[in-house]
Amino acid sequence: MAGFDIREMMNDIDEAPGKVWFWDLEQAVIDADRCVQCGVCVAACPTDSIGIGSDDLPELVKMCTGCSLCWDFCPRGGLQYEATWKISGNGNGHRGNGLGHVEESYTAKVDPAIEGVQDGGFVSALLISLLENDEIDGALLARESETERWKGEAFLATTPEEVRECAGSFYNQTLALGHVDFKGYDLPPNPRIAVVGTPCEIEGIKAMQARPWTWGTSQVEAITLTIALLCTKSFNYEKLMLEEIRDKRGVDLDNVGRVDIIRGKMIVQDLEGESIFEEPIRDFHNAALKGCDECADFMGHAADISVGSVGSADGYSSVLVRSEEGRVAFEHVRDRLLTRPLDKPQALDKLDALDKRVAFSTLKRAFDPDAPLFIDFEDHLNDYAGTDRAPVEHEAVRY
Repeated sequence: MAGFDIREMMNDIDEAPGKVWFWDLEQAVIDADRCVQCGVCVAACPTDSIGIGSDDLPELVKMCTGCSLCWDFCPRGGLQYEATWKISGNGNGHRGNGLGHVEESYTAKVDPAIEGVQDGGFVSALLISLLENDEIDGALLARESETERWKGEAFLATTPEEVRECAGSFYNQTLALGHVDFKGYDLPPNPRIAVVGTPCEIEGIKAMQARPWTWGTSQVEAITLTIALLCTKSFNYEKLMLEEIRDKRGVDLDNVGRVDIIRGKMIVQDLEGESIFEEPIRDFHNAALKGCDECADFMGHAADISVGSVGSADGYSSVLVRSEEGRVAFEHVRDRLLTRPLDKPQALDKLDALDKRVAFSTLKRAFDPDAPLFIDFEDHLNDYAGTDRAPVEHEAVRY
């Protein structure tokens, strides 16, 4: 009972023009292996009809009403993701060339460094400062699964200690936006939440906030600060950590103390900080999410703050403050940091240019930051028909 074709069930009833059902999204994105596991379709559904399956992909959990919102806000579906870049920053509709719109930029690290964090500890220090100053009530992060070693899962940290426990990097997506209902947490009636995520997740947030609607139980309006992690690609957990690292390279995941990607290399260290292996990231291409190839947003243009290791010396973070909200947040942590002008902005430009070349060779539609926010389903079908990313056709299966 994988699903059914709602149009077959409607017989001769005329359906509203432009209506897109979850099964259209499923065929065009999920089954076409283009899903980037951001979770925005879960967040956007006004009837909470979309959940997260055991395969970490969106799935229908109750009747779809055909409202089209899951399609509209999907960054591999109806969302013209680059159009979200003009929503953030000064609103001038920058085209994402180079660093994009930046209010301030720094090479920074914590002084003294917070034990256990990576790349200067900036994000942890920022969130701790905001919590201590009662500027936010929680931060949506990734922490390690209790059952699967080195698998990141979405978690809302509400104390400085919980932020410290989430320090470190995970390279699988957590469907973070599928967890913005904030159930089970002791939060005030109108919480203020910071989100740390990949550029595609931030794009989804900004798009939903720019088009306010009733999002079911999702509290998208509670997100008051977005922090993008510089990102060229995310990985499938099973393919990366289990098949490539554990099985192919014989690494005991219980003995791994750090996993990181620096200067184009996958670095895995043991619990004592000794290197287990360092390999070019291209060796792990088959473990990457296919949909990431279509993303030209390495820089996190839609975020309030973008952070990563590229462009700064080892042990430091590159910090791009993009909006007034980002600048205000940064002021709360400035005194805890050692800062200087960005070490190598040209390194960021170089990787951004490479990322865009890959995206432009893979994306089957026109790339236009000045275009309308949404893409019609029929236009998507026309653009992707006959390509290796075309929708996967299903035969109707009735319940």
